Amino acid sequence: MPDPSPCTAHDGSVESMADCLFCKILAGDIPSKEVASTERTYVFHDINPAAPVHVLVIPREHITNAAEIREDHGDILVEMMRTAYEVAEKLGIAETGYRLVFNVGDHALNSVPHLHMHVLGGHQMGWPPG
Repeated sequence: MPDPSPCTAHDGSVESMADCLFCKILAGDIPSKEVASTERTYVFHDINPAAPVHVLVIPREHITNAAEIREDHGDILVEMMRTAYEVAEKLGIAETGYRLVFNVGDHALNSVPHLHMHVLGGHQMGWPPG
């Protein structure tokens, strides 16, 4: 597995990401409980789980949120989705089912401005979610 590296923006700048919590996790400045790591993604346990299994899949590239995704992010998104499935298998929730969630904006409670996908499972979920 690749070592977590400093988070970079699409323009290669690192300085602009200095205050990003998830960039600090990627840089190793803030500890996390790693689940998986790939060339373009990192997966760790959410510190405030909303389900028995609750992990976050983040890209190593700093993308503010899902509203900021561009065409050239396609490979990153595919890797995030594949990684989520592999983690669901690893954590034993692939067969019973799991939920993938992207939050965008304040009303969705998106508190960290770095694209992240929640992988939630381990119990029967309700609908609607909010």
